Amino acid sequence: QVQVVESGGGLVQAGGSLRLSCAASERTFSSRTVGWFRQAPGKEREFVAAISWSGPSTYYADSVKGRFTISRDNAKNTVYLQMGSLNSEDTAVYYCAVRWSTQYGGVTSNNRAYDVWGQGTQVTVSS
Repeated sequence: QVQVVESGGGLVQAGGSLRLSCAASERTFSSRTVGWFRQAPGKEREFVAAISWSGPSTYYADSVKGRFTISRDNAKNTVYLQMGSLNSEDTAVYYCAVRWSTQYGGVTSNNRAYDVWGQGTQVTVSS
């Protein structure tokens, strides 16, 4: 089964940018839809963005639309989340998730559709 590792989190000032990476351990990652979720302290995990296995289809939460961009480089087995215009409400642990059991699956915000999760990377936005 594939394993994914997130990186790129850190401390950033409000209005700044960060790029998160999700690196997979297997090349068959390229045929799977990948999503990013986040969980802030005291809150439930929420959907952020997803990208289809082929890349053209993307889906964003309203709260990040226009500020975040999800992309993938299948040659590198990596999915990225470029985050811009960050604010304090973006502070959370960000998780990469894979629809591993569904090859060529579509994008979805339903966290139950994702069955492989990373350990998360902390993003802290200071005001």
